[in-house]
Amino acid sequence: MPKIALLNIKGEKIKDIKLNDEIFGIEPNNQTIYDAIVLKNASMRQGSHSTKTRSEVSGGGRKPWRQKGTGNARQGSIRAPHFVGGGVVFGPTPNKNYTKKQNRKERRLALKSALTYKAKNKEIFVVEGLNVDTPKTKDFVKLLEDLKIEGKALIVVKELTDNLILASRNLSDIKVIETHEINTFDVTYYKNLVMTEEAVKMLEEVLK
Repeated sequence: MPKIALLNIKGEKIKDIKLNDEIFGIEPNNQTIYDAIVLKNASMRQGSHSTKTRSEVSGGGRKPWRQKGTGNARQGSIRAPHFVGGGVVFGPTPNKNYTKKQNRKERRLALKSALTYKAKNKEIFVVEGLNVDTPKTKDFVKLLEDLKIEGKALIVVKELTDNLILASRNLSDIKVIETHEINTFDVTYYKNLVMTEEAVKMLEEVLK
């Protein structure tokens, strides 16, 4: 089992704890990680893009000039695609469905694979607790500095508190979620994964 240091909020080591091999020490499956990320990105697309074909653009009911004698190429409508303001050929329509599917076993395998990579790269920080006394952002930044966390960080807690939400919401590189919200996309997107001891135990119970 991979070992990791359990820290207090001042960044001091309390003891070593063992992470579950079935979650943090498997053989990673890159394809399932890729599929999970594609699924997440696809689900965020609105699919509301739309263009008009030449039959839907208003105007252009008559020929712009007579068929012969002008020296110009013959034209039937100024709403043809090659005219400015004309219809669009093969443009996007709101009918397109971007929904993708991934079964439950694959989703779990993708998350376990992403967590395994984090453990191997030593990008997981386990904290005894994240009790924030004030809703001030500067106090939360000081907490992260004490934990020696640099760059983007995903913080996973068992239960969100008002102070934790208020203190972290102005930090663009920080995302705070509850254990049941953890997903492959966020784990791979954020460089550091900060978890409370309770969150680790809950995650291991759910995924084992």
